Formats: sequence, C-alpha cells, structure tokens
Amino acid sequence: MQSYDLILLLIIIPIIFTSLKAIKDQSVFNKLLFNAYRIKHFKEWYRFFSHGLIHADYMHLGFNMYVLWIFGDIVMDFFTFYFGMMANLVFLGLFIPALFFSSLGSFIKHKDNPNYNAVGASGAVSAIVFASIILYPEGRMGLLFIPVMIPSWLFGLLYLGFTAYMDRKQMDNIGHNAHFWGSIYGILFILILKPSTFLHFFQVILGG
Repeated sequence: MQSYDLILLLIIIPIIFTSLKAIKDQSVFNKLLFNAYRIKHFKEWYRFFSHGLIHADYMHLGFNMYVLWIFGDIVMDFFTFYFGMMANLVFLGLFIPALFFSSLGSFIKHKDNPNYNAVGASGAVSAIVFASIILYPEGRMGLLFIPVMIPSWLFGLLYLGFTAYMDRKQMDNIGHNAHFWGSIYGILFILILKPSTFLHFFQVILGG
C-alpha cells in the first residue's frame, strides 16, 4: 500500500461504517439522506454532505467505494507528484466540496418537493473519476455494452452525454444530475488547480 492511500482509507472507512449503520437503522438513514425540501425549509444544510456517508444498499456502497479506491489512487498519485505533502488536503478539497456542488442542481430542482430523496457519494466519486481522466488521459476504461477497452477521455465524453440525456428523460431513480455536475466539478477543479494538465490532455486527444 502506498502511503498516500491512507487518505482514501480515512474517507472510505467512515462511509462504509455509516452506510452499514444506516442500512440497518432507518432513523439514521432518514436523518442523513439528501432532501432538498428539508434543506430549504428546515435549514438542514448538513444534508448537502451527510448524504455521501450513506448508500441505498450493499451493492451501491460496494460499487462506489471500489470506484473511489481505484480512481482515487490514480488522482493521489498525481497529487503527490504535483503537491507533495499538501496532496491529502488537495484531495479533500476535491472530494468534500464535490458532495455539495454535485447536489446543487437537485436542490434547485426539488427544493419544494418533500418526496425527493437521494443518497450516496456518487457525485463526489464522479468528480474523482473525471479528475483522473484529465490527469491521465492515456488510461483506458471498459463499458458493459462495448467488449473492448476505450480511451478514458472518450469514456468521459460518452458518460457526460449519457448522464445529461438520462437526467432529461427521468427514466429511473438514479441521480444522473449529481453524476453530471460532480463530473464537471472534477474537471473544473483540475483546470483551476493545475491548468497545465489540459495541454497534455488535448495533446493526447489530438494524437500529439
């Protein structure tokens, strides 16, 4: 294990612990979930962040934590190279605000709907995934419906298009809006923090 993996464990372990507790205790689940109506009308602002600590079920939890570990490791590798001892703080600056920014769209849309709820760290995990794509565009990813590995930047474009389409159609109960804006936050975070990475990103896309 790399030393910088400790920050990932410090994020993942509390999420696993709280999610397992919430899955077994509905009162904990209800207290922490994202509900835009309660945020607006009862000033429960903590829900912008607490919803990332709980998940709908074991599969939801396992998938998010697996993706966070795999792509978080890539991001931390680059952050350690670029920022040294500050890498952990920079990673937290990416992950924690992503919980808030990925939920803003849902808040605006559902702030007067008491029946809309959401849980999971998917928005922040999406930010980590897209930060890794910008930092390491040479990577390759697989899709369930495509039996080959494709460039990570192409995966990113397809994913953004898919989430935007699914959010408009509202065909399922998945928080596509949070996935989309979490991804955008991850891109903008890297753009602002390390703009030079975008030159390399576009060189890879253009075959330079």
